[in-house]
Amino acid sequence: MTTSPDTRTDQVLHLLELLASGATVAEIAAADAPPAARDLALRISHTRDLHQHREAGLAALLDTARELATKHDPAQVLEAIVRRARHLLQTDLAYLTLYDAEADDTFMRATSGSVSAAFQSVRLALGAGLGGLVASTRKPYWTADYWSDDRFQHTGAIDGAVGEEGIVSICGTPLIVESDFVGVLFAANRTARPFTREDVALLTNLATLAAVTLVQTRALADAEKAVQALQEAHETVRQYAAGIEKAAAAHDRFANLVLGGGGVEGITHAVAELLGGWAVLLDENGAVRSSTGPAPDLVRSAEIQQLQDKAAAAGGRLVHEGDTYAVMINAAHERLGTLLLGEVGRLHDADARTVERAGMVTSLVLLFERNAADARQSERNRVLADLVAGRGSEGERVQLARGAGFDPVAPFCVLVMRGEDSAATRALIMSASAATGEGSLVGAHDDQIVALVPASDPDALAKTVAGRVGRRSPVTVAGVGPVSGVGGIPAAHEEGARTARALIALGRRGQGAAATELGFAGLIVGTDPDVGDYVHRVLAPVLDYDERRGTDLVGTLEAYFAAGSSPRHAASSLHVHVNTVSQRLERIGALLGPSWQQPEQALELQLALRLRRLLAEP
Repeated sequence: MTTSPDTRTDQVLHLLELLASGATVAEIAAADAPPAARDLALRISHTRDLHQHREAGLAALLDTARELATKHDPAQVLEAIVRRARHLLQTDLAYLTLYDAEADDTFMRATSGSVSAAFQSVRLALGAGLGGLVASTRKPYWTADYWSDDRFQHTGAIDGAVGEEGIVSICGTPLIVESDFVGVLFAANRTARPFTREDVALLTNLATLAAVTLVQTRALADAEKAVQALQEAHETVRQYAAGIEKAAAAHDRFANLVLGGGGVEGITHAVAELLGGWAVLLDENGAVRSSTGPAPDLVRSAEIQQLQDKAAAAGGRLVHEGDTYAVMINAAHERLGTLLLGEVGRLHDADARTVERAGMVTSLVLLFERNAADARQSERNRVLADLVAGRGSEGERVQLARGAGFDPVAPFCVLVMRGEDSAATRALIMSASAATGEGSLVGAHDDQIVALVPASDPDALAKTVAGRVGRRSPVTVAGVGPVSGVGGIPAAHEEGARTARALIALGRRGQGAAATELGFAGLIVGTDPDVGDYVHRVLAPVLDYDERRGTDLVGTLEAYFAAGSSPRHAASSLHVHVNTVSQRLERIGALLGPSWQQPEQALELQLALRLRRLLAEP
């Protein structure tokens, strides 16, 4: 059937209206129009779609350039690139690998849409896989079916990662800037979707833009790092200069303190004022010498004990645990103490040197103090030796004692001390001086420490001093007295020496006692033993009971020991029933205590009974 010209004109006009309205290819193909006109309309529609697609791609590239221009972190740039690539090409995922010049391969750096950890960590050798081929040839490659494409070198590692991600179709294009290979940009799908040349061109343009941006971002980052390094160097120089100035001020302050006769207390306070926080100086025994902070609670903590050990191992260098710092105070390889500092934050090198300098100055002051103390102690030792030996007239000895700070006119006790370590004489003298208090005269004489102490109870004094001085190392202390006048010192010293030897011989090393408390041994070592007092002290409970009740338990006790501790034989000698003797012995046990028949106490009882009989004889 022939179509009239007017009808054909109407049909062509209809096609033009479809083109003008942006009709789809299917709508144009279904239009009732001459074939030639319809084919021309389809070509025009295709060309229009192609231009629109290119225009959209260019617009997307422009948007991408704007976005990348706002990124200053290389990691953010890479993330933006793969995200844009996935969006522009409408693929399941996009990813980017960077070139590693040292390993001569590429490694996964950024992904978008990936779900496989193995895929996100894969490395591609040059020439291996599609990416390796792109990297080695520096040309784009794409495939609609990676698994059946034999253009690529398939490896177990790459294929395993690609398979775990589920990728089927891939397109990769190189990132190149001024002939320098940077990496590879990929777009991929999990279905067999072919990539058009327009897709490849768009990805290539995006890769070029990304490569330039990445290089510029790296250059900017390097410049920022250089500026930051320069600023840090400037700050380091500034801090160093400030540290030198601060150290000079600290040095001047420490020097003025020492030259002005100041002690370690002034140095401790100066450190706290210079650096803030608190400062504590411990002596060689760990006791607080001076402080500006919570010293009592501090020094008892296990952490501080560990910090002191750490400081001792470091010599004169500053150490710390948390926010507490410590430096050992030493001189001639001898530990004199520890300087602690806390609540000062983080100390810079200059501040650390200030603390170490304070430690050195403190060691000098302590050394001066020690030398002066040694000179004073040498004089005390000489005075004590003259008093013990009785050299010179009584008046001269009284003047010597008073010159050393001791008054020999008032009653006093003589202590003789023997320590376990002969090399610790200095420490023992210091501890004994602290334990006996002011007004005492303490010094070394031969292998002993002798102390003249204002007191009237030698036994109680000896026990107290042994307990205080022997906390770190056992010290045996013998007490004699009270003594009046310098004339009694030589004999009291001899008795004290004998008593100290007796304490050690009796297995009472590290204890303190007077001769009167040694039982029968006190009768031997004492200068003027009181036998009657000894008898009464040993038998007092039984004697007092007999006196109150009119009994003769002492006689029963004497008969019991005379019978070889046999109640039956004792009953025969006393002419009483054995049960009577047993009852009396029970009463004696209640008075003397459960150990009265033990060898040591039994010996004391028998000696006291024998001496009582001797004293009673005319």
